[in-house]
Amino acid sequence: MATPSELITTAELADILTRPDLRLFDCTAYLEPAPTGSGVPYVVVSGRQTFEAGHIPGANFLDLQAEFSDSRTELRFMMPPVAQLEAAFSRHGISPASRVVLYSIGTAMWATRFWWMLHSLGFEGAAVLDGGIDKWTAEGRDIETGLAGHYPPATFAARPKDSLFVGKQDVLAATADRNTVIVNALGPQFYQGLEPSRYGRPGRIPGSVSVPAAALIDPKSKTFVALADAERTFAAQGITKDKRVVAYCGGGISATIDLFQLHRLGYGDLTLYDGSMGEWAKDMLLPIETG
Repeated sequence: MATPSELITTAELADILTRPDLRLFDCTAYLEPAPTGSGVPYVVVSGRQTFEAGHIPGANFLDLQAEFSDSRTELRFMMPPVAQLEAAFSRHGISPASRVVLYSIGTAMWATRFWWMLHSLGFEGAAVLDGGIDKWTAEGRDIETGLAGHYPPATFAARPKDSLFVGKQDVLAATADRNTVIVNALGPQFYQGLEPSRYGRPGRIPGSVSVPAAALIDPKSKTFVALADAERTFAAQGITKDKRVVAYCGGGISATIDLFQLHRLGYGDLTLYDGSMGEWAKDMLLPIETG
């Protein structure tokens, strides 16, 4: 079973807020509707403005699109080269001795995306704030405004793990593998192809099961559901610890909520289809399923 340190409560964060080794980050981004005919699924807007309007005291800001995504592809959030990530995390003051806490506004998915990236690079000192800043403010805790500060630069040395990210050909092969479960983290209406998809063809990867990321979060408190409840949700879809799991969504973001919960439950063979439906739905050579 994963250690409880991968999820931190607001009370626990308040107790360590002045620790010199703490590196606290707002990871928020927003997805705005794309202009008609633009060919892109959405416009990514940095959460820097809302960060400046109010953040947890001492927090800095991580800009996923600007610094931590591959700019060589039209897909918005693809994992960039390791050297780029090492340089970026070093600029933000993360070293092997850092205690990193990640949060976002409204949804945990931006925080869990950064957690998954750090995990894939061999950094295990990161935690996601349960309930994010939504819970923090609901409890009446202090908020700070203004520009992001700067932690002292550090040296972040990655130790990348194999197979935590996969491409479309690996996923296509996995559709015929009985020992792999492919998990769709989008809402049921998108899983079934009942609504038009901003990614291209509506539907899902054939054979994939539905575990919406939203089902793993309490809608009122924004906190993660109890692990026992999450495990029942996964088990109902045939996800067991003896199988490999490939998770996907629209752009490789909300699926990290599923992966985060599975990791906390002790599931070992986990991977993210980074291109997700943003890539799959537009490739007419790849099969798609509805209903």
